[in-house]
Amino acid sequence: MVADTEPAARIPAILGEAVCRQLEAMELCFRKFHQDVHRSLPRPYHFRPSGMLHFVTAIYPDCVQDADLESYRRDLHERFCLPLDRPLFRRGNAHLFAADRTTAGYLLNTHDGLPSSGVAGGRQYVVQGAYAYHHYMQDRVDDDGWGCAYRSLQTICSWFRHQGYTGAAVPTHRQIQQALVDVGDKPANFVGSRQWIGSNEVSFVLDHILGVTSKILFVNAGSEIGNKARELAVHFQTQGTPIMIGGGVLAHTILGVDWNDSTGEVKFLILDPHYTGGEDLKVIQTKGWCGWKAVEFWDQTAYYNMCMPQRPAAI
Repeated sequence: MVADTEPAARIPAILGEAVCRQLEAMELCFRKFHQDVHRSLPRPYHFRPSGMLHFVTAIYPDCVQDADLESYRRDLHERFCLPLDRPLFRRGNAHLFAADRTTAGYLLNTHDGLPSSGVAGGRQYVVQGAYAYHHYMQDRVDDDGWGCAYRSLQTICSWFRHQGYTGAAVPTHRQIQQALVDVGDKPANFVGSRQWIGSNEVSFVLDHILGVTSKILFVNAGSEIGNKARELAVHFQTQGTPIMIGGGVLAHTILGVDWNDSTGEVKFLILDPHYTGGEDLKVIQTKGWCGWKAVEFWDQTAYYNMCMPQRPAAI
């Protein structure tokens, strides 16, 4: 970072010094992991954990997995007085610059830039970190009418990937179905079918594929979801993961709540997997495929289950 009081004439020298420091760090990394020149190329990763006013650059060798760099990351956490229960310096945590906002055709963090929810005196509690928007008709899969919960699950898996908890690819519909067969929840002929899944199945797959446990929150009717605002706020404060909600014949992803704990007014930040169009952020936001919804958005008489994934304790 350069102080705003620094003379402009000093900027080239400051930039040169920073480049030299990074090259020296890359040389040290190369010397430490020089066993195989073709597999130990050092690469810089730029991080900006929430609350930090500056970037942190770490140099990691290609040949070494994140799991084997834990002691190095722990030192970074301790140096900057950061929590020791969640990844902040894994490769998946690298800062997303503007050019990184689309990954393999998926939009990232589609809620960024949305207008206010309109809740007077409310406080927003939202997803922490990056996720990819998965919705109907992507990946050359025609799942219109049956794949909404699969897409919500894919969005959740993308969150764990972008937070550095896993390097595994987001599972396909078929892999999701196979996981449910493997855990004994579905018969073998479920694989390749067009059958729906719900919140419980989402939790089974997260546990089987990622080792992630989930809490299931149940409400008897959509009209009661507003009564769960406090639990949802605590979830986004402490866990920060997207929530899959299923009720009636529909599934959605909850990305946050805007809640006034005095008046009880609440709105929900919803990511809708039923969208069938292209990756056009303007359309997605202006047409409400990602946006703030009132309690009336939910089917007032249908019961709902919410799958609330829990962060594993890891660095």
